This record gives sequence, structure tokens and C-alpha cells, in this order.
Amino acid sequence: MTMRARVADRRDCRYHGGMKRAATKTLSKFAGHLVLLGAGKMGAALLDGWLARGLAPRKLIVLEPQPAKAVKSLARRGLKLNPKGKPVAAAAIVIAVKPQTAPEALPALRPHVGKDTLVVSIMAGRTLRFLQQALPPKTPIVRAMPNTPAAIGRGITVAVGNGKVSSRQRRQASDLLSAVGAVEWVRDEALMDAVTAVSGSGPAYVFLLAEAMAKAGVAAGLPVELAARLARETVAGSGELLHRSDLDAATLRQNVTSPGGTTAAALEVLMGPGGFDELLTRAIAAATRRGRELAG
Repeated sequence: MTMRARVADRRDCRYHGGMKRAATKTLSKFAGHLVLLGAGKMGAALLDGWLARGLAPRKLIVLEPQPAKAVKSLARRGLKLNPKGKPVAAAAIVIAVKPQTAPEALPALRPHVGKDTLVVSIMAGRTLRFLQQALPPKTPIVRAMPNTPAAIGRGITVAVGNGKVSSRQRRQASDLLSAVGAVEWVRDEALMDAVTAVSGSGPAYVFLLAEAMAKAGVAAGLPVELAARLARETVAGSGELLHRSDLDAATLRQNVTSPGGTTAAALEVLMGPGGFDELLTRAIAAATRRGRELAG
């Protein structure tokens, strides 16, 4: 193992959802209340990440009609689950409900929106314009797109804010979103459809690659279980190597490829006319178009 890899290993020092991840206490000094609307898979992943980063349960308000046992158990530590009585104006609100339920779910947030409340939405396809119409005027809003590896703290989220988001609130949004992985920002909301096509939908492409490799292995004579394990571990291990390495993907690919060897023979097919690059370009273009259609 290289020195750089050992340093990366030491940084990844906390066990989280099946893998190790750094546990920085960036939310230990969070001021005010944080409201989470929706505690499904992504909402629960965020909740877990916030607590790991030092957020006190007593500062959390969760609005979820069907809370899981893990969320219910946090109520014993001070978390407020579907509280009754006078609503509390929040420092920040994170919307993590399914986009199709938004018209019915968002009105419940209005009493929690104060003059300085930041609202962060991770609903796919719901634009800043939609959110601005649903929330009080002049509300600072961030639209964000995470992906499913957020469930193990290894996602990537891309965010864009409206004109009301201050630099302090942008940092606050980054702190909240980075609890489940890396965060990138864009200035142009129009890019969010391409973001969704690449990183939001991207895990499905990787899983399809593992499926296709396993099927091809069986076609080449391997037993089904062995082919599936080889494909799974190769995709997972290669992804981790790419994550840890300073080298770009093209260089890592070239490092595996010997001239005239077996890898070169396979890549000649994959990189030839109508091959992997062309297929993926068409696929991401189709996903981008569909995103624009769904956004209206």
C-alpha cells in the first residue's frame, strides 16, 4: 500500500453503513432547529450522517407519517417526531419526500419557514421555480441532486441555489449535504438535468455493467455464481481504486492494458464504432431529455 493510500485509510476512520468514512463534527455547533421532511431511505441516510457529524438530536424535527423504528428510537434522545403544538421556525429545512407527493407535503412546511430559514430540496425534477411558488416569498432555496451511494456515505450531490441564498447559507447547505458524500455546486440550474443523467442515474449504469459482465462470463463458460462474484468484485474494487487514486480513469485503464493482450482485444470491441462511448453518450442524452420533460 502506498503512503497516500495509508493516509486515505486513516482518514476513513468511522464505520458507517457497511464501510469506513471520516467523521468530522461539522454540525456540532449548528444553531437553531433543523427540520427534515421525509425520512425514507435518503432522508434516513442524511439523518444518520448529521448525527455522526455532531448534530444534537434535540435540534432535529422530523416530519414523517410512517417513521422507521430507528427514527422512532431517536425520539428518546430528544428528536421531535411529528410534533404537535405551535410550529418552530427552523434554521434550515431539508425536503426529502418523493417528488410526486410534493404538492400535498410542502404546505406543512410553511409554519416552519422564518425570515432566515434555508430550504434545501433533494427532490428529483422539482425546480427552483416550483419550490419558490410553494414556499413563502423571498425564501432562500437550494435544489440538490444526490445519488444512491449516499446510503453508505459515498454519494455525490450537486446543488444550485436561488438568488436569496447567502454565502453563509451556501456553506450551511454544503455542511448538511456533505454528511452523505461529496458536494459540488453549479450556477446554472439548467445543468441539473445533465447532472441527474450522469450522477443521479449513473449508479444504475454501473450496476448494469456488473450484470452484463456476469452474463458475458456465463456465455464464456463460467459457472453462474462465479461469474456474478467476479463481476461484482471487479466493479466494486475498480471503483474503489478510482476513488483512492490520483490518476484519471483513462490512465488507470491504460495501465491495465498491455499492447496485443486480452484487455486490448476486449477494448477494441468496446471502444470501436457503436461501442461503449457512443452508447453511453446516447443514454445520458436520453436521460437528460427525459429530465427536462418531467420538469416541464
